[in-house]
Amino acid sequence: MNRSMKTAIGIMLTAIMLFPIYWMINVSFTKDTDMRADPPHLFPLHGTLEGYRAVLDQQLPYLGTSLLIALGTVALTVIVSAPAGYSLAKLRPRGAGALSFVLLVAQMIPGVIMAMGFYSIYLKLGVLNSAAGLVLADSTIAVPFGVLIFTAFMSGVPAELSAAAKIDGAGAFRTFWSVILPVSRNAVVTVSLFAFLWAWSDFVFATTLDGGGAQQPITLGIYRYIGNNNQEWNAIMATAVVASIPATLLLIVAQRYVAAGVTAGAVKD
Repeated sequence: MNRSMKTAIGIMLTAIMLFPIYWMINVSFTKDTDMRADPPHLFPLHGTLEGYRAVLDQQLPYLGTSLLIALGTVALTVIVSAPAGYSLAKLRPRGAGALSFVLLVAQMIPGVIMAMGFYSIYLKLGVLNSAAGLVLADSTIAVPFGVLIFTAFMSGVPAELSAAAKIDGAGAFRTFWSVILPVSRNAVVTVSLFAFLWAWSDFVFATTLDGGGAQQPITLGIYRYIGNNNQEWNAIMATAVVASIPATLLLIVAQRYVAAGVTAGAVKD
């Protein structure tokens, strides 16, 4: 197979994967009266900004709440998973292998099962319908992944750095904070990005734990447009486009750090 054929196949596959995104943008500019045109319009011939006006009028509070929850999830995830990864990678406590296996198993638990458990606990504690509750719930998804990423990355940090810090009188925490964490920037960015994306796109925890709260994330804001007899697809897609912008920008800015962080530990010297 020559290079031209490979390029053509690559372009075709890329177009297929990106078509839903194109259609989302197309529908966001399409009038409600043109939604059921047969055949459908591939371009918004009579474009409208009604959907984006709805975003500015109705969805900004939801976007603000999602940003708060996502940033809170990032902070809690890094605070918990970075020291845990350092401990498993460098301090090697007893039972580290079993703990790593448990972290792998934790990522296999369906989110809906976890949401039911959180609902029972939050109901007793009185923290249902709160942004803090969603931050904690979303972090339970991100922390196991974060610990594994930090463990793999920090295992590749030369032992000479820790030894030099110990000679200078640094304890375990000082070594972690002043030596290991600064050189683990790629892992920090990777974990932060995935934690942000998980919290930003969460719907199961949001609808279960914050369905009736005063502060709700953007996923519930989009869901409010979907009724039994009427779906405001124009506003839905416009909101989805706006909600996709932060994640897209983060992926573009952080992609090289993510690639380095995810592949850390894959190759041994």
